[in-house]
Parts: sequence; structure tokens; C-alpha cells
Amino acid sequence: MGGNSGQAGGHIYKSLADDGPFDSVEPPKRPTSRLIMHSMAMFGREFCYAVEAAYVTPVLLSVGLPNSLYSIVWFLSPILGFLLQPVVGSASDHCRSRWGRRRPYILTLGVMMLVGMALYLNGDTVVAALIANPRRKLVWAVSVTMIGVVLFDFAADFIDGPIKAYLFDVCSHQDKEKGLHYHALFTGFGGALGYLSGAIDWAHLELGRLLGTEFQVMFFFSALVLTLCFIVHLCSISEAPLTDVAKGIPPQQTPQDPPLSSDGMYEYGSIEKVKNGYVNPELAMQGAKNKNHAEQTYREMTLKSLLRALVSMPSHYRYLCISHLIGWTAFLSNMLFFTDFMGQIVYGGDPYSAHNSTEFLIYERGVEVGCWGLCINSVFSSLYSYFQKFLVSYIGLKGLYFTGYLLFGLGTGFIGLFPNVYSTLVLCSLFGVMSSTLYTVPFNLITEYHREEEKERQQAPGGHPDNSVRGKGMDCATLTCMVQLAQILVGGGLGFLVNTAGSVVIVAITASAVALIGCCFVALFVRYVN
Repeated sequence: MGGNSGQAGGHIYKSLADDGPFDSVEPPKRPTSRLIMHSMAMFGREFCYAVEAAYVTPVLLSVGLPNSLYSIVWFLSPILGFLLQPVVGSASDHCRSRWGRRRPYILTLGVMMLVGMALYLNGDTVVAALIANPRRKLVWAVSVTMIGVVLFDFAADFIDGPIKAYLFDVCSHQDKEKGLHYHALFTGFGGALGYLSGAIDWAHLELGRLLGTEFQVMFFFSALVLTLCFIVHLCSISEAPLTDVAKGIPPQQTPQDPPLSSDGMYEYGSIEKVKNGYVNPELAMQGAKNKNHAEQTYREMTLKSLLRALVSMPSHYRYLCISHLIGWTAFLSNMLFFTDFMGQIVYGGDPYSAHNSTEFLIYERGVEVGCWGLCINSVFSSLYSYFQKFLVSYIGLKGLYFTGYLLFGLGTGFIGLFPNVYSTLVLCSLFGVMSSTLYTVPFNLITEYHREEEKERQQAPGGHPDNSVRGKGMDCATLTCMVQLAQILVGGGLGFLVNTAGSVVIVAITASAVALIGCCFVALFVRYVN
């Protein structure tokens, strides 16, 4: 692979497994333009997420999905993600592709997102054109749409872990923090643009008449944005391949690379250990001693050892995962029912009345205003992500984490107790604070933990890596799969709470209570590195 012109020295920085797949030293400083390019994946992903949030329910209703199948649609994807994310995260830690460890997975999941969108936005139209029998047409339309929704959700949830691990692999500690802020910034921008696109009545515009329906219009824009964003992302920073130690295959050299020793003694972590054709004998000797250890670690990465590594993960990782689960449970509890809350509680509409009744039209108006509230959330998420890097020097990661949970808990509690159109829209800005916090602070803490572990390994006698099969990919995937677990908890619990209480207002109160519990947890149990 050739080096990117924007990278230091114009070289591609090789990574090899001779010292173990998880060892690393500090990569070079990356230009801001490269970090912005890397963040475009989050923009495209969140744009498509917003489109799904706006259109998936109308699509499912339009194809005639039975109520008994709704739970399957919403539960299957998070259950699969929760079970498989750590496995795939660990597999990416050991991926031997010449294109790098993370990018093959990111490309595959991006294609799956595109196929999923194509199925759930266009499946009904394609089935109607191919099948004339009404009964068979209904069965196929429902099946194709369900497969599309599950496939898209699965891939979109899954892809966050490899994207974060890719950032951690190729960036220095300072660039990781900056990159996470750009990720949150473009996540907010993508969500805002997606919600705005979904709010436009495309059916009465020329483009809508040209492409057929508003579903086809949104697929056209979503596919275009997703494809362009992922092309930019995958070309942002060159990722070096992991050397195949077992086969003794050295990494591919490019004309820009300095001459390398035939021993192939390099260190994983995107820093060259060779200067002007000279290999440090001490590093070469260390690499030779660790070569057999790395090969043995790769061979022993079975599902059993993977589960053992997850169960025996350090307590500070476990507490961080629990805090992430609490935060996403509170956030999703509010966000998934927010437009319904606006229509029923704030505006006083009735979704179960006749569609031509005043009560139903009032409810629809509340849902529309709720979409604007979600747009406000996305915009403030971007703005807060920008100001986070200034705030962290004053209040630290602990202050940012605590503040995000506290403001969200107080804001949702106020909305639930005193529902009002204008105050609710203003307080939507606090949703953005929580969103930005969840996308940045936990992963910043992961980088701090990794940095501390790398220092400990370097100071250990002989510099040997530990025997754990845990790597950055697994840690990011484990943290990300808490989002799927939160979806399972919210999907299974909130419906029961709403039915028991007889009002959607219980959703806001529950979200507030869970967030305030999270405040106590992040203050008392989460470990912060000085």
C-alpha cells in the first residue's frame, strides 16, 4: 500500500505482529484534514440512521407487517449484535488482510448497510413489480422489508466498533481524543441533515415524481451519502497489514518506504523501527523472542478463550461498560418514544382516533414538532462536541461524564413533569449534550486505559506482552455492544411500563431516573486515569 501524501514523511507506517498483535508505540501526528476524512463514516452512518428513524415505521405499516412480528424486527438485530460484536472485534484484532485489520470489516459492514436500506426502502416496490398474486406479494413484501431493517440495524450498530478501533490503531493519543471529538461532531451533523431530509415532503416535488415515491428519493440520497462518506473514510489514513508470522510473509513495501531488513522485525503500532536501513539489534532480538509467543496467541484464539477474556476483563473496563449501558438505556428510553410523547402528552393528540379526526391531526402535528426537536438534539450534539475539547482541560473526563448524565437526567425529568412545547424544544439541546458524551467520553477512557497498559508492558521485564487475547478491537466492540443490550432492555421493558402506567409520560420519568442513577455510578465506580 502506498502512503498518503498528508502523512508525516509521506511514508506508510508498517505494523507487524512479531511483538504480539496488541503491542503499540505512539504513531505520528495526523493532519486535521485526515481526522476529518476519518470522521465522515460517522456522518454517513448517522444520516442513514436518521432516515431510518423517520421512515422505517411508515414503511413497515405500508407493507402490512403484523403486530406480532414487530418484536422480532426490533429484537433480532440487537440480540445478534450483543452476541457477535466481541467475537468480530477480536477477529479484527487478528485480521491478516493486506488492506489492514479494520478496513475490510468496515467495508463489508458498509455494503451490508447499503443492501439493508435497498431492501427496506425499495423491497415493496420491487416485489409488487415481480409478483401479481396478492397473498404471495404480501408475504414477500413483509419478508424482504423485515430482512432489510434487521440487516441495516445489525450492520449500522456493528460498524461503530471497527471504526473506533481503526482510529485508535493509526493515531497518537492526542489525535485519538481529537478524532473522537470530530466523530461526535459529524455524527450530530449527519443526524441533523438526515432528520431535515426526512421532514421534506418529497412526494409533491419534481424529484419525488421522477423517482416514484419519497422512499425511493430517500434511498437515492442515503445511498449517495453513505457511499461517498465511506470512500473518503477508507482512504483517510493508511492502515498497515498485520504480518503473517506463521507463514513468515513480510509486509508489502512501497517505493516510499525506507529499505527494510529481511528479518521483518517491526513493531505493531504504525511506527517504523528501521532508520536508514539499520535495524536496532536489541529490537530484533526482542522481536525474535516474542515471535513464537505471538503465533501461539493467534492459534489459541478460540471462542472459549475469548469468553474467558471477556469474563476476566479488568474491573475498570467492566465498570465502564456498565456505565455505558446505563447511559444508553436512559438515552434510548427517551429518544425512541420522544415523537410519540410530543404528540400525545405535549400536544394532547390521540394516535388511535380516526385518521381524519382533529385529535389525530393534532397528534401528527406533535410528531412533526418532535422531529424538529430531534434535529435540535443533533445540532447541539455537534456544537457540544466542539466545545468538549476546551471543557476537558477544566473539568476533566470525570466532569464531562458526570455533567452529561446530570443535565440529561434533569432535563428529561423537567419535560416529563412540566410538558410544554417551547420548554421541551429548548431542553432538547440537553439531549445533544448526552449524545455527545456517550459518543466521546467512554472511548476517551478506553484510550487512557490502553495507554496505561502499554506503558506497563514497556516497563515489564523483557517487554513481553501478556497472554490475553483482548485487543483494541475487542474492547471497542465490548463497549459498543452495550448499546445493543440497552436496546434489548428498552424494547422489552418500556412497553410494559407504558401499558402499566397508561401514559407515555412514564418514559421521560424513567429516562430521568436512570440517568441520575448513572450520575452516581460514573462518579463512584468509573476509574479515571490521572
